[in-house]
Amino acid sequence: MFENKYKKIDDLLRRDPGCVGAMDYVEQTSWLLFLKYFNDKENQNIELYALDGKKYKKIFDEKYRWDTWAAPKKDNGKIDIDRALRSDDLINFVNQELFPYLAKFKSLQDIKSMEYKVGEIFSEIKNKISSGNTLRDVIEAVDELSFNT
Repeated sequence: MFENKYKKIDDLLRRDPGCVGAMDYVEQTSWLLFLKYFNDKENQNIELYALDGKKYKKIFDEKYRWDTWAAPKKDNGKIDIDRALRSDDLINFVNQELFPYLAKFKSLQDIKSMEYKVGEIFSEIKNKISSGNTLRDVIEAVDELSFNT
């Protein structure tokens, strides 16, 4: 399943003028997979903490969570196309808001913290996907992957 999904994502990125080769496909797929995985892990942490009677506090502010900007869902579990960012709005959000927000975590003092590691990653990479429509298609493909199984 994962192999077919990665092939689909590569095919989507091939048609984007901002991604010029396999290295770009890997880098761009990686940051999206990381954010999806991170979101799934935090949602899992909420459940695990609740079993111990504790409350888990997510690291990212609501606006920057995968479930908010990338894949907001309806009650039936499908992506809410009315709330999901698209086209230039999506590219502008990722480039001007999301990446700078995530890069700021690098300024934290505890270099062993997850927050610092997130900041380190996002201060070193850039979004190269130039089409918001391509990015939306890739996001939807990535969102179909489950990291909780």
